[in-house]
Amino acid sequence: MSGPAEDGHDAGRAEFSAKSLRVLIADDHAPTRAEVRRVLEDDDGFDVCATVADAVEAVRAALQHQPDVCLLDIRMPGSGLAAAWEIAARVPQAKIVMLTVSDEETDLFAALRAGADGYLLKTMNLSRLPKALQGVYKGEAAMPRALVARMIEEFHGREPRWRSPVAHESAQGRLTSREWEVLGLLAQGRSTAEIADKLVLSASAVRAHIAAIVRKLKVSNRHAAAELFRRRRLG
Repeated sequence: MSGPAEDGHDAGRAEFSAKSLRVLIADDHAPTRAEVRRVLEDDDGFDVCATVADAVEAVRAALQHQPDVCLLDIRMPGSGLAAAWEIAARVPQAKIVMLTVSDEETDLFAALRAGADGYLLKTMNLSRLPKALQGVYKGEAAMPRALVARMIEEFHGREPRWRSPVAHESAQGRLTSREWEVLGLLAQGRSTAEIADKLVLSASAVRAHIAAIVRKLKVSNRHAAAELFRRRRLG
């Protein structure tokens, strides 16, 4: 005969099984969708409520199914970041996890600003995905250790791409964190539209940031600002 403690444990386990986490999978790569679905459905703790291929359908499915977790690809049509913003606003109880091939810091920070609760790489061992999603649902962070280290460096201000002063930057004209991000992307040769997509901003907001950067650095245009930034990094 089972003791009270065992009975309580079994009841708790049954309750968790009865309350499987409902997951929305959004990815434009059909084999990835299928593999992620298989991994989750092989685990009794999950119920895949929808699989979609673009951002518009992701938002629609999130509103319809009210999932516990939304697993979104950053690069899918319509932008996984845009989907994250809208789902976070309209389905606030849902946890959002990005599953992506991108280990770029700008994508990581943009995802966190968009409301993501986790950021996982598609190179991970997918057998670890169920545990990672359960952790996110309980309030834990899900992120590769290498990206955690980069995030800490960013917030400590040791990353020279974002924090090194450039010539002509005065205390009164110091760039904001967002302006540093825009300037860094300008130096990579990104267009206004590409920067807007990366940082999940409107094109007009990006142009306003660029105008502020040009004014603060006392240069003639965006190209001069980008060149100044590149010279300072290499100097």
